[in-house]
Parts: sequence; C-alpha cells; structure tokens
Amino acid sequence: MRLIAIIFLLLFIAAGIVFGALNADLASFDLGFAQLSLPKGGAMLSAVLVGWILGGVTAWLGTSLGHRRRRRRERKVANATTA
Repeated sequence: MRLIAIIFLLLFIAAGIVFGALNADLASFDLGFAQLSLPKGGAMLSAVLVGWILGGVTAWLGTSLGHRRRRRRERKVANATTA
C-alpha cells in the first residue's frame, strides 16, 4: 500500500513539474496590499497547495473540537455517576 502511495505521489509531482514548465508565462496579481508577478504554473500549484492546507486545517479543527466536546460530556457523566 505504501508503494502505491509513493508511486502516485511521484506521478503527481512529475505532472506538477510538467504543468509548471508548460505554463512559464508571468501572470500579474494585485492583492490590494501587494502586487505579484508569478509564473502561471507556480501560481496555480501554490493556490492548490494553500487550498489543500486550509481544507486540512479546517477538517482537523472540526474533528478535534468534536472529540473535545465528546470527552467533556463523558467526563461530566462519569463525575455524576461517581458522586
């Protein structure tokens, strides 16, 4: 299973390198507080990376807060039964 994951990772890295090389033209971005000129491929890949990280953090926070709430509720029930 680990070998398959490594192969897929290498395939996506190779696809990203090819994508970046084929889209080497500069694109200008005005963020309001800063202006950037980045290659199109790099801008796309960085946008995907930022979205992936933000999605992961959101999912982690959602499950983490749910687990914390559940543990707190179980602790209250345990304290009520022992008291």
